[in-house]
Amino acid sequence: MQYRKDRKGNDISLLGFGCMRFEGSGTGEYFQKANDQVMEAIRQGINYFDTAYVYKNNEKVLGRILVENNCRDQIYIATKLPQYMVRSVAQAEKIFNQELELLQTDHIDYYLMHMLNDLASWNRLKAMGLEDWIKEKMDSGKIRNIGFSYHGNTENFKPVVDVFDWDFCQIQYNYLDENIQAGKKGLLYAAEKGLPVIIMEPLRGGRLVGMLPETAKKRIAKSDVNESAASLALRWLYDQPQVTCVLSGMNSMEMVNENCKTASLALPGCLTDDERQLIEDVKNDIKNSVKVGCTGCNYCCPCPKGVDIPAVFQCYNQLSEDSHARWRYIQMTTFRKETTNAAKCVGCGACTKKCPQHLDIPQLLKEAKKELETPMFKIINWGTHFFHFY
Repeated sequence: MQYRKDRKGNDISLLGFGCMRFEGSGTGEYFQKANDQVMEAIRQGINYFDTAYVYKNNEKVLGRILVENNCRDQIYIATKLPQYMVRSVAQAEKIFNQELELLQTDHIDYYLMHMLNDLASWNRLKAMGLEDWIKEKMDSGKIRNIGFSYHGNTENFKPVVDVFDWDFCQIQYNYLDENIQAGKKGLLYAAEKGLPVIIMEPLRGGRLVGMLPETAKKRIAKSDVNESAASLALRWLYDQPQVTCVLSGMNSMEMVNENCKTASLALPGCLTDDERQLIEDVKNDIKNSVKVGCTGCNYCCPCPKGVDIPAVFQCYNQLSEDSHARWRYIQMTTFRKETTNAAKCVGCGACTKKCPQHLDIPQLLKEAKKELETPMFKIINWGTHFFHFY
């Protein structure tokens, strides 16, 4: 296993274990399966385990595994405060204590403000006194490193980085999302600020593996590059020295073994010219199979009404092959102070004039809204802002 340093000099495994995809109820055979995978991952050198308060059963299962195997001190736990649900310091304190209890630990090594997508969200937390609460937890040692996870756009990422003395951050990043969300620009900016960057969705929820278009699958199989689709995507990330740790939601022993093998050999500069070309060809295969030919260049932004146009189209394009696309849409457009969903479009056409692809963006947003903004979206959107922000 390769390791990269965090801000305080700790060695973080290049591959992290994303616990969100633990299967089933977390009991019986499901617990045993998770236990075996986690322990094998630790044996192979993984020391960074990522979970969250809102991931069903995750904290409880991970805590039980670590206690029953007496290995808490061998790993770092990362978990998250659902800041979009928090209305007071007392509520944050209650959730944090619940997390400690579920994880059966007295401290969290890496604690994140979950989906802190814009400056307004941080200002809301600060106004309620959460900044002082964080400092108190850091001083007491109950939180060892403080950071945030991010699903917003590039423009909003830099102010969030700058607003507080963070120890690390977590972004969605992969070869298809190079210019989406925080993107390459965000990765480089965080690294310039000395922030370790944890990568989530390196395989885009399976989009870059099993859900590739057939043309891409055949291209990889026939190529002279001796790498699987998963290994290729991970190596693209490991090639970049600004990446500290890449989270993989592994739920089989085969995934654990393959991903650990890849991470044990990968160094900055590991990607060959043939691999780079293959990735570019696969990206083109993916783009040719999507509904909207949006490249994520962000020339259409900012929208006068606040629509996050690239994020809307990203989720719309994922619908046919990614069962999590509608949930991603909620994450990216709703869990923030000001929503950025497609319904906010008024058809002014300002975006169309700036689009290098000459897309009819207002019409495409209407089509995306019809598919993405289901009754469930509307319920969650209403509930989030009625109960949590106002």
